[in-house]
Amino acid sequence: MEKGIKKYFGTKAFYASVMGIAIPMIIQNVITNFVNMLDNIMVGQIGTAQMSGVSIVNQLLFVFNLCIFGATAGAGIFTAQYAGSKDWKNVRNTLRFKLISVVLISAVGICILSFFLEPLVGLYLKGEGTKEDAEMFLAYGKDYFKIIVIGLLPFALSNAYAGNLRETGNTVVPMAAGLTAVFVNLILNYVLIFGHLGAPAMGVRGAALATIISRFVELGIVAVWSHTHPDKVPYIKGLYKGFGIPPELCKKIILKGMPLLANETIWSIGVTILNQSYSYRSLDVVSAINISSTIWGVFSVFFLTMGNVVGIYMGHHLGAGDSREDILDLNKKLTAFAVAVCLVFALVLGLLSGIFPRIYNTTESVRSLARAFIIVGAVMMPFNSFTNACYFTLRSGGKTVITFIFDSGFVWCLCVPLAWFLSRKTALPIIPLYAIINALDIIKCILGSIMVKRGSWIQNLSVAK
Repeated sequence: MEKGIKKYFGTKAFYASVMGIAIPMIIQNVITNFVNMLDNIMVGQIGTAQMSGVSIVNQLLFVFNLCIFGATAGAGIFTAQYAGSKDWKNVRNTLRFKLISVVLISAVGICILSFFLEPLVGLYLKGEGTKEDAEMFLAYGKDYFKIIVIGLLPFALSNAYAGNLRETGNTVVPMAAGLTAVFVNLILNYVLIFGHLGAPAMGVRGAALATIISRFVELGIVAVWSHTHPDKVPYIKGLYKGFGIPPELCKKIILKGMPLLANETIWSIGVTILNQSYSYRSLDVVSAINISSTIWGVFSVFFLTMGNVVGIYMGHHLGAGDSREDILDLNKKLTAFAVAVCLVFALVLGLLSGIFPRIYNTTESVRSLARAFIIVGAVMMPFNSFTNACYFTLRSGGKTVITFIFDSGFVWCLCVPLAWFLSRKTALPIIPLYAIINALDIIKCILGSIMVKRGSWIQNLSVAK
């Protein structure tokens, strides 16, 4: 075993292998989030009310998106390990499980959001501000949702297909599909939001329509490519024949996957409650959070993608039966690399903190708050990167109950109660309040380090028991 600082560094071949998986995912996610940022800026050019109404609805859709992610992630643990052992029959079964799951979740999510949209949006409109502003936020949010809801199912299905491709080592096709979709979205936003090329100026409804068209495009590419390339996607053969899943495998996926689904759902609800607590200070905070989270979305791609790479890489090596010593050594190198990458981008994000908010057509108060939130995010990014790598490490070995406690348990037992108390029972200004809640991730880093070092997560799920 290597000692000292050398144990955190790999060979050139190691980094080439890691980046072979990471680069297509980073390119796709960076461009996707960059275009989302441009979309957000376009809506922000119309006005603060339109931007804030869309932002609140997207925070609610964030919960739906993570439910889809959680549903596919549980089966994805098995996909990566079965791919590592070349068991394509069971890889096919994991995709079937994903498709069934996301269809059911989409049906439930659409029903809940359709019936309870107004009271849910209303939770974010209790801060300091005029009644007229709150009513405008709600009206624009409802206009946006009425159209964007159509794109929820194709989004879910494309996640199932693209997830299986990535987990089996094919990250290029999902990247190509994602890039095509975001450029379609960008062009249609320009045309439909502002009314160019003879199209009507649809405002927030145009932004929603552009998004759902792009989601159908992405689904079409990943699904059609998969079904027309059985030589490169061997598990796609007979996917819809019988559509049966062995009961024993189904049981294993549910036992491992349900905590992940519960985690993504409960964690995302926790995050929306945190944002709702921040909004108690003023309606300006809603707008500022939207601006800061938009640029954060672009830069967080690096640590989120590296976390996914850790999960995929560890899953392949666990499925291949590598020794405990080799697995722990590999994990140290992967985590160190993920944090190092994010240190660089954290510095860049900090430098952009004063520039980015000025792009928006909003008040100086909102811009000032947004700048402060961006700086807090930049400071915390390396810590976020470490906790994210710990999360995917624990998950790669199927320790989904532990990941639930590590992720959702932490948010709900510490972050949510403290944010609720500080926002409602004290007069603490929003910037220190926001900084304190985000700084709690330092505690999470310590907990994650202890859990990973114990090594109880190291297990080969592809071996029948």
